[in-house]
Amino acid sequence: MAGPRADIALLTDRRYTASEAPAGDWYLGNILADDRLLAEALAARGLSSARIDWADERIDWGAFRAVVFRTTWDYYDRQGEFAAWLDRVGPVARLINDTATVRWNLDKHYLADLASRGVPVVPTRFLERGAIADLAGILAAEGWKEGVVKPAVSGGARHTHRFDARGAVALEGAINTLLAGEAFLVQPFEPDILAHGEDTLVIVRGRFTHALTKRAKPGDFRVQDDHGGTVHACAPTAAQVALAEKAMAACDSPPAYGRVDLVRRADGAWAVMELELIEPELWLRRHPPAATALADAIVERLA
Repeated sequence: MAGPRADIALLTDRRYTASEAPAGDWYLGNILADDRLLAEALAARGLSSARIDWADERIDWGAFRAVVFRTTWDYYDRQGEFAAWLDRVGPVARLINDTATVRWNLDKHYLADLASRGVPVVPTRFLERGAIADLAGILAAEGWKEGVVKPAVSGGARHTHRFDARGAVALEGAINTLLAGEAFLVQPFEPDILAHGEDTLVIVRGRFTHALTKRAKPGDFRVQDDHGGTVHACAPTAAQVALAEKAMAACDSPPAYGRVDLVRRADGAWAVMELELIEPELWLRRHPPAATALADAIVERLA
């Protein structure tokens, strides 16, 4: 196996291992800009780093001082491989965030855990693997005008659909086919996603560093840039910051870093849409001091 190339492994996936982005490839350019800021902050603390494909079988992961999840954005399409990788690497390497946190955050059933711990989350109904979806029935039972259905293990809005009672039946066939292999969840569609967007707050060492607002392109509801979404400056309220920090503190063990995605509900209250602890986009390039904070968090975990 390959020996250590650096103190810290910054995990990516095979699509993003290039060290330079081709002209016009803004997506890779953004990834490299963020990782470059983190690498520079680590270097200032005497730590070298290297960007490495998590699935590279040649790597001796135990030879690194720490292995940090950054852009492993294919894990949800390779769930079996990723789970096996955690089984193999977790016992021999210091993972940041740690293995238990990653396993917990893989599956959006964690939303039920957060709710049970007093964290306001978007109301969620789970459809377990092998279930038969009754999407119209869920809307009626919950009193929701519209809903969103998505896999319990997912990213990038994979198999994510917005529906109302009229469209539920047409959607159920596709969802029932997918339910044979994986669990799904159903949530109310929050109209403020279209009016305002989704606010995302970055938390490092339990403290807020910066925030952005993600907005969908006209005619869509998905805020991810994969689907034409855009990011904008955000000055969160004290209540939003408190909620994001509370959500992070409610984890079984404090994550070194993460992102809390918030949506404003019809009553004006903010709720957690998702908690991103595995491979969150952090937009360090929009707030470089957060790279310094993240480097400090990594150093802290090495102690």
